[in-house]
Amino acid sequence: MPRFKTPDYGLKMIPVDFDRQVIPGSFEHALCHLVDHELDLAGLAARYRNDAAGAPAFSPAVLLKIVLLGYSRGLVSSRAIAAACRHNVLFMAVSGDSAPHFTTIAAFIAELGDEVARVFTQVLMICDRQGLIGRELFAIDGVKFPANASKT
Repeated sequence: MPRFKTPDYGLKMIPVDFDRQVIPGSFEHALCHLVDHELDLAGLAARYRNDAAGAPAFSPAVLLKIVLLGYSRGLVSSRAIAAACRHNVLFMAVSGDSAPHFTTIAAFIAELGDEVARVFTQVLMICDRQGLIGRELFAIDGVKFPANASKT
């Protein structure tokens, strides 16, 4: 009868250097650089009023990074993004090992309001400055179609 090594499924302590998880040249690296060094997020930060009292809040830059990373990976629910922050090493690295609750993520997205247009405009201006926009045709589709999500 053959002998096999016995797999060990017990707890392991694996050291992870989060700085080495975000590889230069990757989407995640570009996202982190854009949010940390190029965008002016003062409008998002101004919404927080917990200087003297209250618990520390998650940084809007961190929340923006994990939401955009989640969207780029096809995660559109706040629960899925929150789970990725707890279980996916790349999300842990991008968020600085923050694991916001799904209600925090959902509230952040819901309260973006007009500020998201300002952030999007900044991103377009940066892309234009770097020659990433062809300037031949640029269109934003805002068409609303009638829909019926009923299963019957």
